[in-house]
Amino acid sequence: MPKKAVLIGALDTKGYEFQFIKETLQKCGVETFIVDTGVLGDPMLQPDISADQVAQAGGATIEQLRIQNDRGTAVTVMGNGAAAIIKELESTGIVGGVYGMGGTAGTTVAAYAMQALPIGVPKLLVSTVASGNTRPYVGVKDITMMYSVVDIAGINKLSRRILSNAAYALAGMILQQEQEADLGNGDDKITLGITMFGVTTPCATRVRELLEQKGYDILVFHATGTGGLAMEELIKAGYITGVADITTTELADELVGGIFSAGANRLEAAGTAGIPQVVSVGALDMVNFGPRESVPSQFKDRVFYQHNPTTTLMRTTVAENRELGRILASKLNKSTAPTLVILPKAGVSLLDMDTKPFDGKEERQALFDGIKQHLRADITFIELEPDINDPSVAEAIAEHLIRMLEDISNQTKGELKHGDIQTGNS
Repeated sequence: MPKKAVLIGALDTKGYEFQFIKETLQKCGVETFIVDTGVLGDPMLQPDISADQVAQAGGATIEQLRIQNDRGTAVTVMGNGAAAIIKELESTGIVGGVYGMGGTAGTTVAAYAMQALPIGVPKLLVSTVASGNTRPYVGVKDITMMYSVVDIAGINKLSRRILSNAAYALAGMILQQEQEADLGNGDDKITLGITMFGVTTPCATRVRELLEQKGYDILVFHATGTGGLAMEELIKAGYITGVADITTTELADELVGGIFSAGANRLEAAGTAGIPQVVSVGALDMVNFGPRESVPSQFKDRVFYQHNPTTTLMRTTVAENRELGRILASKLNKSTAPTLVILPKAGVSLLDMDTKPFDGKEERQALFDGIKQHLRADITFIELEPDINDPSVAEAIAEHLIRMLEDISNQTKGELKHGDIQTGNS
């Protein structure tokens, strides 16, 4: 079945603009499938999925939304409905990419739908709010947002160029994916995830190099909250089949209130998915804040390091480290696959080393004790003398993860061979 560009938006107010996008995509050789999310009136362009179908998928009818006349409710219902419909369409194989446009309401509804799709499916959103904080719309998905500059209200000299650029961009993404599928893109390598921070870069870089030498495809995630979330989203989606979770600093921000929290479920996806993981304690010596004046007043007597004018690092305390150890262990205890913990005794970051600003032997010991006291008995931990960025630590992380992956591969081959023998004997 040929893949199409799915256009999602309010055809009662943006019908002419979507007609322009449709015609531009068709000129590029890309067919369209149109989903109407307009609530106010009749569509200016004939959709493939009506607004009432979207509303019903979201738990209401279009008439109920019109009678209620509540913008917030309508956005939520149509967003949920659009997400449900796009997932159903994606399961049929026709979704080559998704396009949306609008103001805050149109952007929100289209973003709901785009976030419901797997990473890798082209997603382009032209929005009047794309020059501001886009995290609520993008989340951890690969959504491309384009600022509309002017309101999306009619086709004029400027909007014609911007909307054309958007349509051509989406067409290029869709056509390129089709070409790669025809030619074969070599995406047969086992994909692994690594977490990295500036203060754990030497370790993460060496681990990546060693794993790449073994033929693995490596995805490196910057542990800034969204990075950890993105990695765990890809684990849940089945893209990642092994993890070197070197930098677990996001746990500290979640515990203490820093700006790089990845939420309460960080460090749980690999264990739930049953994939092997080697976990370390990179950058658990710090909590991240913005400029110095943004640090909450209750922390005024703490130890700080000004990483740059916009990033202030705060040293974690003995008590916080003890609790971080308990939290890390409790999360790993849920794992259903091989799990190993690496504890570098001489430091957990470039700042937590002898003579460095965050050097803290007592803090490290509290962290390690918290882990060892609460870690499940059958999960191995290894204490290494050097700091986390010493090459020997990186080599240990890579070697143990490779061994786990090879053991699983050999076990799988053995099961297949055993199954073949049984079949032959039957």
